[in-house]
Amino acid sequence: MTYYSNSNAPIFHSKVLLFGEYSLILNSMGLALPYPLFQGKLVLKHITDSSRRIDQSNRELKAFCDYMKLRKRQQALSFDFDIHSMEFDVAQGLYFQSNIPQGFGVGSSGALTAALYDRYVYDKVVHNGCPTNDEIVCLKKIFSEMESHFHGSSSGVDPLICYLNLPLLIRSKTQIEAVQLPTPATTCGGIFLLNTGRPRKTEPLVNLFLEKMQNPEFAELCAHELIPYNENCIHYFLTGQIEQLMQELAKLSAFQLRHLTPMIPPLFRQIWQFGLDSGLYYLKLCGAGGGGFILGFTQDFGTARMHLEDYQSRIAYRL
Repeated sequence: MTYYSNSNAPIFHSKVLLFGEYSLILNSMGLALPYPLFQGKLVLKHITDSSRRIDQSNRELKAFCDYMKLRKRQQALSFDFDIHSMEFDVAQGLYFQSNIPQGFGVGSSGALTAALYDRYVYDKVVHNGCPTNDEIVCLKKIFSEMESHFHGSSSGVDPLICYLNLPLLIRSKTQIEAVQLPTPATTCGGIFLLNTGRPRKTEPLVNLFLEKMQNPEFAELCAHELIPYNENCIHYFLTGQIEQLMQELAKLSAFQLRHLTPMIPPLFRQIWQFGLDSGLYYLKLCGAGGGGFILGFTQDFGTARMHLEDYQSRIAYRL
């Protein structure tokens, strides 16, 4: 295993799931892209470094190492992981130096998993910048095994985005491909992140959604409304049809406000409704919801930002 210093440690970006929250669970399509504003890398603690965050990260890496040792003893790993090198590095003060907010739906554990794969997995699946569908699916399986330590279970999608650093279209669990994003038509519109200021945990929200799916009426709504809205949004976004995209986003936003209300923090439901009433912007969940970031879409970011001046917002992609 080739050792690298702190200065040349690979950097892994966060990710944003543009479309597919909850509908991915129902085997609908998803679209995700890397988000370079937030990033992280594995580094060794310097003798003068001392902080609670560094110590906490080091403890988390030790826990991950213990998890991988257990999984290896159980013969539950489908790949070779250099546990001994990681144990040595953790003992030397290894930690994940990151500005990716935890519990905000932008892939903090995904970026960490990608970094650990890059550093400690013997045989890499992808050897060039244009991975095949089979390579992507194989890599997704490995990441699912690794990231399950952090979430109890994982699809492997988040680390996949962070590692490949490519926009990915998820057609199904076994069909994932890199895609080219459309060239922005103007500099006025954009997709933005709205900060709720509060972290959340994914698992309880996903469990709540699965409970709601036990209701046949809700399941039918998802099949006939949520999934078509989601897939239409992906199609119109990738083909650069912004007017049609905004029309579908209005439907998707209204569906989420009406039927996924518990996933929307109470303080943000009024501005969510204002966007629907005015047509100035449309809000949707970013990942599981419940806190973290909310995604916004607008054809006039300057005006939208003025109406949202009490909230922290940042452009993620121009439309």
